[in-house]
Amino acid sequence: MLQAMTLNADVPARVTLESAAGVATLTLNSPALRNALSLAMIAALSDQLDALAGRNDIYAVLLQAEGPAFCAGHDLKELTAHRNDPDRGRAFFDETMRACSALMQKIVRLPQPAIAAVDEMATAAGCQLVASCDLAVAGPRARFCTPGVDIGLFCSTPAVALSRNVAPKHAMEMLLTGAPIGAEEALRIGLVNRISAEGARSGALALAQRIARKSPQAIRFGKQAFYAQREKPLAEAYDLASAVMVDNMLAEDAKEGVAAFLEKRAPTWARQ
Repeated sequence: MLQAMTLNADVPARVTLESAAGVATLTLNSPALRNALSLAMIAALSDQLDALAGRNDIYAVLLQAEGPAFCAGHDLKELTAHRNDPDRGRAFFDETMRACSALMQKIVRLPQPAIAAVDEMATAAGCQLVASCDLAVAGPRARFCTPGVDIGLFCSTPAVALSRNVAPKHAMEMLLTGAPIGAEEALRIGLVNRISAEGARSGALALAQRIARKSPQAIRFGKQAFYAQREKPLAEAYDLASAVMVDNMLAEDAKEGVAAFLEKRAPTWARQ
């Protein structure tokens, strides 16, 4: 596992974008780096998400990867190189962790649903990336782990996303042992939504296309409200959700959708 996390920081990071039928596909495309979250990769992915957030013609975002790993977590060679800095790397470590945490929150705040397609290994911050997405589809060979404890580095930031996806004892077992889990176990504990026998990309694209056919206004209202209410006490959560329902009811898509239901016809959603 340590070998999967030890990477060559000299290879440039890339994130490619394709879009069709309302679905944007972001591909982590630094296979020689095992798609590690170097600062360059974090910045590239963050920039793509910023651009997609403002696009009204995109209704779902698919996140996938090229190469032998979905994402190997942080680039340990890049981090280690800064141990020779006068502050022993503190400033660079802080910059990296803050940038990565901001990226994960950006995925949660993205107006469109984000779906991870994982066919290979997602390690440490790579597992965090999967857990930060709204949905995740695994291929049969997919593996997930938070192995920081193997190298004296507890995966504290991945724990934030992981503990919000699976039950505490499942999260702690992954964090305390560092042991990888397969697709079936990830499905059982709720880290992924489903396993696609044809591969994660195929299954995730089908899911994204299904979501893209729904009301974009409703999806945007709903995603924002889902994460906002989850952090509140019960009464406050219902107050927030009730207010969102009122705003949603006043939106054009709700007017059209209810009318279409009553008139027994297919709705025509407001789209760009």
